Amino acid sequence: MKIGIISQARTTSSRLPQKVLKVVNGYSMLEHHINRLNKCKGQLYIATTINKEDDAIVEICKKANTPYFRGDENNVLSRFYLCAKENELDLIVRVTSDCPFIDAELINKGIELFIEGNDSNLYISNCIERTYPRGFDFEIFSFKALEEAFQKATEEYEFEHVTPYINRNKSGKTTFKHIVHGSDKSSYRITLDTTDDFELIRRMMEEHHAEEKNHEEIISILNQHPELVAINKHIEQKSIH
Repeated sequence: MKIGIISQARTTSSRLPQKVLKVVNGYSMLEHHINRLNKCKGQLYIATTINKEDDAIVEICKKANTPYFRGDENNVLSRFYLCAKENELDLIVRVTSDCPFIDAELINKGIELFIEGNDSNLYISNCIERTYPRGFDFEIFSFKALEEAFQKATEEYEFEHVTPYINRNKSGKTTFKHIVHGSDKSSYRITLDTTDDFELIRRMMEEHHAEEKNHEEIISILNQHPELVAINKHIEQKSIH
């Protein structure tokens, strides 16, 4: 089984342009993201766009010896599908590049569960039944499921967000497995979408070296420092229609 971790990345985000290029402790957010995902089982691919603005992402990938794929900016579903097809992937892990604290330990647990399940209709995630902080999100599914989504999705949000066709069970065949934390930490936010998000991430890295810690250690930092949690507590996540 060929495993691929595909992370979508672009520099033209509406709320915080060039967010993945911001630097803390000597590395860009994208480099921190790549460094952590390199500990996953399987190969990491960065799926970016054909836009000239995203040449900077390609340069980071080249420097990090990380394979990349360039595709349509708005049809992210096609970007994932074509990247997976080109690289002959059997199992896909979907993540997003605005998660500099993404944890390979959690993802590897999900990959093991997927392989044990031996079911091409299996969908595993830690973000549908959300108990982990936003920023550890991942989804795991088969190439077969991705291909069906690519062929049958019709709604704009399905193209933009990649997995709604799968995780809303539009095929009627999806088998769900949810990875949940021992306690509900879903109110914590360590993803990067606004200047306040970046301030929290910067302080987590500069004051606590959170980029070197696993998810439980990062959660522990947030538990112990409510002043950090307060920095971006007011931010509302964009909704999926």
